[in-house]
Amino acid sequence: MAGDVNTEKRRYHSPRRAEQAAETRRAVLAAARELFVQQGYAATTVTDIARRAGVAVDTVYAAIGRKPALLREVVESAISGTDHAVAAEQRDYVQRIQRAATAAEKIGIYARALAEIHPRLAPVYLALRDAASTDPDCQALWTQVTERRAANMRRFVSDLAGNGRLRTDLTHDELADVVWSMNGPEYWALLVEQRGWSPKRFADWLTTAWIRLLLADGADEPR
Repeated sequence: MAGDVNTEKRRYHSPRRAEQAAETRRAVLAAARELFVQQGYAATTVTDIARRAGVAVDTVYAAIGRKPALLREVVESAISGTDHAVAAEQRDYVQRIQRAATAAEKIGIYARALAEIHPRLAPVYLALRDAASTDPDCQALWTQVTERRAANMRRFVSDLAGNGRLRTDLTHDELADVVWSMNGPEYWALLVEQRGWSPKRFADWLTTAWIRLLLADGADEPR
């Protein structure tokens, strides 16, 4: 009987413990994001993050890890919109792109997704870029994220090519580079943060520009 009671206690308390751990992780990530953006990676300590999150330093290490791991998780959560990394092929907008019937529709879905992602990603991404100039761990993460984004754009262009409507005077890699150069948070920061464009205007512009730059006739309009 005692064994049965202990088992029931573990079953009863386990979901609550899991939720408490998830809440702690979210608090730590939020604190790290705020401080990395506000004062920069180099100037932020794990003690600062723990204090902002209202937890002990050891709790930060247990929940996520040391400062490089914190930055990685902040970047991944900004990309995914959750408190953990989500592989590109598992993201909702990527699946909608793959199901779309035309290249123009795929482009429109992706442009609108970027307008939703960049408000949370751009500040973190730019903080990582700045930290990469002096910190080896940040440089390694910056390189990894940049190369992963480039690889994802090659897959995006290959998906567009499925209906045979890409322009033929540039290679797929060159077309992917065009998308890569315009889908980055730096481009968002220039137009939205510095020039005052609305997210909708940004998404509409990317849609129109990519249709004209990537597709053979450049005349389709997204549905």
